[in-house]
Amino acid sequence: MKSCARGSLDNFPASPESRLSPAVFTAHNAASAPTVLSVLQSHRSQSSGSNPRFRNSSASTLWCRMASTANTSVWGLKDPSLLKTQGYIDGKWVDATEGGTILVTNPATEEELGTVPEMGLAETTWGKTTAKYRHDILMKFFGLLHEHHDDLARIITLENGKTSTEAKGENIYSASFLEWYAEEAVRTYGEHVPSPFPNVRNIVIKQPAFSILTPWNFPSAMITRKLGAALAAGCTAVIKPAPETPFSALALAELSRRAGVPDGVINIVTTLKNVNEVGREMCESKTVRKVSFTGSTPVAKALYGMAASTLKKISIEAGGNAPFIVFDDADIEKAVEGAILCKFRASGQTCICANRIYVQSSVYADFASRLAEKVTAFKVGSGFDETTTHGPLIHARAVSKVERHVNDAVSRGAQILVGGQRISGAGTFYAPTVLSDVPADAVLNSEETFGPVAALTKFETEEEVIAMANSTDVGLAGYFFSRDVGRVWRVAEALEVGMVGTNTGMISQATIPFGGVKESGLGREGGHGIEEYLNQKLIAFGGI
Repeated sequence: MKSCARGSLDNFPASPESRLSPAVFTAHNAASAPTVLSVLQSHRSQSSGSNPRFRNSSASTLWCRMASTANTSVWGLKDPSLLKTQGYIDGKWVDATEGGTILVTNPATEEELGTVPEMGLAETTWGKTTAKYRHDILMKFFGLLHEHHDDLARIITLENGKTSTEAKGENIYSASFLEWYAEEAVRTYGEHVPSPFPNVRNIVIKQPAFSILTPWNFPSAMITRKLGAALAAGCTAVIKPAPETPFSALALAELSRRAGVPDGVINIVTTLKNVNEVGREMCESKTVRKVSFTGSTPVAKALYGMAASTLKKISIEAGGNAPFIVFDDADIEKAVEGAILCKFRASGQTCICANRIYVQSSVYADFASRLAEKVTAFKVGSGFDETTTHGPLIHARAVSKVERHVNDAVSRGAQILVGGQRISGAGTFYAPTVLSDVPADAVLNSEETFGPVAALTKFETEEEVIAMANSTDVGLAGYFFSRDVGRVWRVAEALEVGMVGTNTGMISQATIPFGGVKESGLGREGGHGIEEYLNQKLIAFGGI
């Protein structure tokens, strides 16, 4: 994401780096009846110019023309009622009252999928419920994701472009957060703290706080990773899906309704032009007490600055620039497999994918040749083609960024072993690429590429590669392959990241604390991440 003005979302671009896609704003209010944080309505917007995803509607446009639509011929769902084209507010499916609509396209074919309304922000609450009640509803929600597995995966593939296999994997991953947090809901234990005074008893209880934002690259899982924890804690939610991938969020809202989630607990606000207003309201509102965000570091900083105005709790998973290290004592074949899984999953569009691949000089040629051979066999195409291994990038801007990174590296002396060019024709495709001899000053070493480019750099010593790996301002994930037990401990402890994969390229699980250090964020999701949505309250009983 390009820089935006300090403390402002006015310059939010819809860029591949931003990953500001789904936003989930969650809240809890102690009042017995739902209250409205702000009225949900669209903001009249001017034409977005070159952005094909936004359609402007003039004030004279009839209501029927402003209603959102879907190209039903392309969806092919077993349960067509999962396809929703309206926002979801207080248990009702609604269109924007005025303003434009957001056009959603299939990145593999550039075919129009439908439109969703250009909306503003709203929020309600779901009162006080027991942990067991929330557990039961989350388990029903979990079961529905499995029951509608094929349809949910198809929606992901259509709007995001990832292969059907990857989309099905995401739906299983998405469901796992609901199951995990259903069990966490009944484990939010309080505490008795011994008092130094004989007539006082100290009890600590936990009460819900508020809020969430997430990205387009995992349009389902990044919602449930936050939403599951928030609902388990007793929070309500307002979800702002990515304008590129809103239909997965809307399908989740429909399934939550079927699971028995009360009206007003989950709300969906679709917006592109009004993301500024939505983000600012969420951060600066005194009603919202907690913000959780997944996206780029520049946007995270802007949100953090605005949230400071009310000193609310905040957790952030921001940009990554993951190092992937191959030592000379590694199992090279397994290291190649790990690199492929880590680098090329979702065509390189994951926040924890390998961005810089460092290989010790004595095994460099062997690793490079094996990796290039594997990548040459990839087949890029539609996610519904069973022979496709990798899908498109999310949009043309993402392709342009990858192209810029590759051209910069080559201009500085890197060699193209495989790929190295965009693929012509319909869709936003870039050929899976392997670069060798990438110099340290290449732009892709300092920027998150977010695309299918494996950039290889030689190193000589353990000390040298640790220094290179830690030479960034971000620290989300890191990976390395080695069979030396002593080295495994030294390097794992030395890497300045929040998560380390040792002899594996896959670390994502619902059960682990997911998050980074340095400018990659604050707090954790997954694992005991429900604590991020709870506040501790001391009750001191005197006069005993």
